Formats: sequence, structure tokens, C-alpha cells
Amino acid sequence: MTAEKLGKILGSVAKKMHADFEQSKNFNHNGEAGTSREVIIQEFLSGYLPAHVEAVHNAEIIAANGDVSPQCDIVLIDRGTPPFTTLNGFRIIPNECVYGMVEVKTKLDGTQLADACNKISRLRGIPKTSYRPIPGTIPRSTKAYGKTHDHFPTSGMIVAFDSLNLETIGEHLVKWCRTRNPIEWPDSVWVAGKGHLQWGDARHGSLYRSPVAGASLIQIDALPEQDILLALALHLNIHFSDAWMNPLDLIPYSGATPLGNVSKRWTI
Repeated sequence: MTAEKLGKILGSVAKKMHADFEQSKNFNHNGEAGTSREVIIQEFLSGYLPAHVEAVHNAEIIAANGDVSPQCDIVLIDRGTPPFTTLNGFRIIPNECVYGMVEVKTKLDGTQLADACNKISRLRGIPKTSYRPIPGTIPRSTKAYGKTHDHFPTSGMIVAFDSLNLETIGEHLVKWCRTRNPIEWPDSVWVAGKGHLQWGDARHGSLYRSPVAGASLIQIDALPEQDILLALALHLNIHFSDAWMNPLDLIPYSGATPLGNVSKRWTI
């Protein structure tokens, strides 16, 4: 009964999102329309993410070694992230604080899919090394993408308001992934009104939290009364309810930047 009630609530949310999307088509400037659609997804994510995870729009991710990500549509970060911003409100986020990224597409095709996959792959390749150890505690780890990580690896999802036939999108995704390691693959692809693509075991019908070598790509068609939102809300819970990070160490980010000149010393 509770699941049915949640499904009905999210069905209503889906209708509102579609209405907001249709309204965004009235914008004359493509940039304004794209931003509006990203905000629609950001607002949904914000309502169903765990309290310690924040969805931010219009951000760039940096690493202590100088690597910089492409501009990301939506970034999911720890709420303790330092609020680095530019004058225009553009967020600059240390990679250690990033839990995930979401690429938002108006109409997903092979080219748009490859663009989103490349961004996810590039971001996962940026190192997360600038943490302060916590003395006396047992080191934490996370198993994902067929490996054990000493940090929370960045999840990557693609959400679209429309697309080519979902089976066609699946074929494009399999082709892109076939020559790459699972650490580069997106965790899932979601298309409003159609369904989603996720990794799992085709023999038993079970779904995986993240892709691993030998996983099958599984197409799941949406139920009309629920759309994709109930499944997406559950997916967000599975991915981010256990998201964690050790304390951020900003000193490596300062590099060789001088902090001042020593002008006096006292000996006691």
C-alpha cells in the first residue's frame, strides 16, 4: 500500500515535470531552455537524495593535481563542501567532495549519449587524494566497478526528457562501453516516459548497484502511471544513502602559493 502511494505521488510529480519541460520550450534562447531543464531535474533530485547529499547546478570540479572537469549539468556533493563560487554564482568543487554527476539531455541520441559518457569517464579519471586521515579509526572503503576504493567513487547518470527508441539507445551504449573498462561506464540512463537502462545479471534478472565486467545491460520499460520516477528515487537511495567522505584537506590545493612572510619569531 505504501509503495502504491509513493508511486501515485511520483506519478503526479512526473506530470508536473513534463508540464515544466513543455513550458521551457517557450524560451527563445537555447541556453535558457537548457538551464531550465537542468533545474527541473535538480529540484527532483533534491527532494529524494539523502540529507547529507546536495544537488548543485552549474559547477566545475577541480583536483589538487590541477585537473579540471568539463562543466557538469548537475553535481551531487557532500553538504560539507566548501562554498567556493565565482561572482556569477558558478560553483567550484573539490573532487574529493563529489559523490556523483548527472548529465541532462533534452532528446538523447547516439551523439548526445557519447558526449555524456565521455564526461562521466573523464570525471572518474580525476584523482581523489586530498583527505585528512582520521587517527584511530578503521579505514573505510567502497566496492564499485569491480574494485575496492579507499574513497566513495563518483557515480554517473544520464537523464533525458526524450530520446530515440530506448532499445536503440541501449545499442549505442553497449557499443560505447565495449572497448572501455567498467570504471568508465555510466551507472544508468533514464528517459522520461520510456524507461531506463541499468546493469545487472540477465540470467537471474537482478540489478547491480554499479557496472562490473561481464554485466549485462538491461532495458526496463516504464509503467505509464509511474513513469521513471519511482525507480529513479530508489536508484538514488541505493547509490547515495551510504555516500561518505573523510575530512577534506585543502592544503594540497594551495600548492606553492605563498601564505605570507615570516617577519618575527619568539622563543619561550
